[in-house]
Amino acid sequence: MRRVLILGSTGSIGTQALDVIRANPERFTVVGLAAGSNRDAVAAQAAEFDVTHTAFGAAEAEQLVREVECDVVLNGITGSVGLGPTLAALEAGRTLALANKESLIVGGDLVTALAAPGQIVPVDSEHSAIAQALRAGTAGEVRRLVVTASGGPFRGRTREQLADVTPAQALAHPTWDMGRVVTTNSATLVNKGLEVIEAHLLFDVPYDAIDVVVHPQSVVHSMVEFVDGSTIAQASPPDMRLPISLGLDWPNRVGGVGVPIDWTAPASWTFEPLDDDAFPAVRLAKQVGRAGRTYPAVFNAANEQAVDAFHEGRLPFPGIVDTVARIVDAHEPPAELSRATLAEAERWARAAADAVIAAGPAR
Repeated sequence: MRRVLILGSTGSIGTQALDVIRANPERFTVVGLAAGSNRDAVAAQAAEFDVTHTAFGAAEAEQLVREVECDVVLNGITGSVGLGPTLAALEAGRTLALANKESLIVGGDLVTALAAPGQIVPVDSEHSAIAQALRAGTAGEVRRLVVTASGGPFRGRTREQLADVTPAQALAHPTWDMGRVVTTNSATLVNKGLEVIEAHLLFDVPYDAIDVVVHPQSVVHSMVEFVDGSTIAQASPPDMRLPISLGLDWPNRVGGVGVPIDWTAPASWTFEPLDDDAFPAVRLAKQVGRAGRTYPAVFNAANEQAVDAFHEGRLPFPGIVDTVARIVDAHEPPAELSRATLAEAERWARAAADAVIAAGPAR
């Protein structure tokens, strides 16, 4: 019986994790729940799962991680505010089922220095796929990671054709049902850029050996290429319950969490190169990842401000990544990396992004 603490319990990841636990009561028990502010929803969850420990907001969630006895912390918080709970889980020696990619990306070396081998189990479908495929060989046999991307709602459009797209169109993702920021990030491919940084930090593979390929069907979730020319792919219908279940009980598989592919039905899977001109976010993310230090925090914070501006009608769609690039170029990182310097870098990036957006396009 694994004791699970769920952070972000009312969000997409949290509610699907509770689906998995509800279907497997002999395997998991919930010992704590944390959410942003939806007290009524948390109260209902706590009543159903007989949970007495709850928290609201990132600071309370971090304290809950430090105080509650558990085996697994599922961090499904959205945004870099999840860094504190991530660090707390690692310091306490818990298995960290990580859906909050921002905490790893922003925290960088602070997070990886605390993590014991195997302590972080990725919940993102792409990184779960890589983790599964990596079991086919040793670290020294890996030649390349291939991260798949659906291409989002604007796949195939040129940069010029993206100039007038609307927030409603950006939120019409063809495969996944996610929140506003993550869905917009999928449309700009910022999310895929963040996933490349995450893959580097999780699996210690150089950026030059991490590729992104567009796969509109979202059935192959990522691949690992080995030195003998073999490529191992993880394929399944798009359903986050599968990677969540692996995060909760890695490396064990939980039966019945997903519906398998129907191999008797005709189907076609396609793979296309990424258009870096129309979608430069991945290229920029690799630059940011190589620079390290506070650059990923600046990248993430500036993007969040730009996404808000886009949805408020203050910035065109291509301006999101353009703004992030300008803020990254202007950033001067501090000499030391700490939670305090990361927080200051984020504050600077948000203010700088707001100023750039208010000033309008670069002349």
